[in-house]
Amino acid sequence: PAPSSLSSWWNFGSLLGVCLAVQILTGLFLAMHYTSDTATAFNSVTHICRDVNYGWVLRYLHANGASMFFICLYLHVGRGLYYGSYTYSETWNVGNLLLFAVMATAFMGYVLPWGQMSFWGATV
Repeated sequence: PAPSSLSSWWNFGSLLGVCLAVQILTGLFLAMHYTSDTATAFNSVTHICRDVNYGWVLRYLHANGASMFFICLYLHVGRGLYYGSYTYSETWNVGNLLLFAVMATAFMGYVLPWGQMSFWGATV
């Protein structure tokens, strides 16, 4: 038997773990063909999408997985606010640190392709 307060809102922590596993796996496979030099980064992303077998699937799964990760993350935080999880200050503070670390990591991933959007995102 499950407690009466248990609802589907409590699934988003587990979904974050699934999204993180997908991000790590697709990121590792993408990193096998990525070149980090600013002169060739965009060309390596183009190479992944055009020449690598199912590279376009990996790239778009990775990009959309990041969006899904943040959707689950914000719903997880919203659930914590709704149910008063912020009263456990140590856990809440660690969660806030993780939130800012994830935002910084996502920004670095946004800049990696070094296209026009990435360049101006890094410039601003």
